Amino acid sequence: MSPAQKQIILSPVNPDWGTDQDKDLHLVLVHPEIPANTGNIARLCAGTGVVLHLVEPLGFILQDRYLKRAGLDYWPSVTLCVHPSWEQLAAIFPSKRLHLMSTKGDKNHTETTHTPGTVIVCGRESRGLEDEIIQAHPERLYRIPITPGVRSLNLANACSIVLYDVRRRQGWPNMS
Repeated sequence: MSPAQKQIILSPVNPDWGTDQDKDLHLVLVHPEIPANTGNIARLCAGTGVVLHLVEPLGFILQDRYLKRAGLDYWPSVTLCVHPSWEQLAAIFPSKRLHLMSTKGDKNHTETTHTPGTVIVCGRESRGLEDEIIQAHPERLYRIPITPGVRSLNLANACSIVLYDVRRRQGWPNMS
């Protein structure tokens, strides 16, 4: 695999994001810590046509070899935008578009409608979403059902569950 095939290309903020013209499905990782998880999630986003947003600080650098290895040669197919803070990302997307994923959620992730421009938000691997984010949007909080005694799922697996459920309900747009 050539270095160009593993090149991570950052996308600028699209002026349509957060507006009525936004037809994308977005996945936000707030302060991700594990490069291999983020690389796997980037590959997932490439395969499902989802825009990936990373909110700094990150627990790794974008040139991390484990991040690049996990994303394989799919990096050029990932629309990736890095935001300096949650506040800057939140200023782009209205609250009604946010779907916060947390073990603290009362509603199942399948109990929502995903309209164009939906933004699925996941927290860091070790602690999930910060309380400030949850408290600012308690009505937008969802969870993936798991058995009692299991604290949480791996972040990449949780993202796969949610993204594929959304794409299934949307009729697999642009996927074959």
